[in-house]
Amino acid sequence: MISPAAMARRAAPVLACIGLLAVWQVASLALKSDSFPTALEAIRSIPDILGDRESLINILASLRRMSIGFSIAVLLSIPLGLLMGRSRAVAAFFNPLLMVIYPVPKAALMPIIMLWLGVGDITKTLVIFLGVSLPVIYHSFEGAKAVEEKMLWSGAAMGLSPLQRMVRIVLPAALPEILTGCRTGLVLALITMITSEMIARQSGAGNILFNALDMGQYDTVYAMIIIVGAMGICLDAVFERVRARLVRWSEPQFDMPLSFS
Repeated sequence: MISPAAMARRAAPVLACIGLLAVWQVASLALKSDSFPTALEAIRSIPDILGDRESLINILASLRRMSIGFSIAVLLSIPLGLLMGRSRAVAAFFNPLLMVIYPVPKAALMPIIMLWLGVGDITKTLVIFLGVSLPVIYHSFEGAKAVEEKMLWSGAAMGLSPLQRMVRIVLPAALPEILTGCRTGLVLALITMITSEMIARQSGAGNILFNALDMGQYDTVYAMIIIVGAMGICLDAVFERVRARLVRWSEPQFDMPLSFS
């Protein structure tokens, strides 16, 4: 049986969203601006968007690009971060490069990448890859660096090779920190996905949003914002459930609830 406290925790995000929509509705009615539709008008437009075949294809194309960029970034960034955390030589080589790339907004790289690769899927996927890579590398690095040397000495004494120690000792010990980086990267993947589609406007959720803005369909603009927000919440909730199962042994007693999970 679920306790009242647990029910309250689960209901809190839903109540917060309802409260936000209520404030939005009241503010829109008070301002009476054509460019600021009410929450109910925006919500009524959601079925029209999701029921339109072309819009649905655009949204699915966005999710496909996001999935590819996120997956490639995770597969490449985790090994690099672990190597940087355990090897000063590797860290010394890559740190300056990462420090140069890190502060640059990834949207600012879009014009250059478009000159090289055009405005197709590769360009948008590359921007998503760049946005996801840095937090995953950083958290993998911090997780690997925090592994106690005694554990590695014990592995070496048992005859494990450097690669085996990395896979069987460093990776599991760093996994909670790695998954934190992946969760951050997932949010950044959604942000960079929308941003790239707003700049290279051919297809995708960002393209729907800006086309609606150009045509003055403000209810569709706000409806797309709600859809993108819902996508982020759902993806984060699914990832958090997977993360909680993988690293249940490292869960803190209390954590800030950032999703509906």
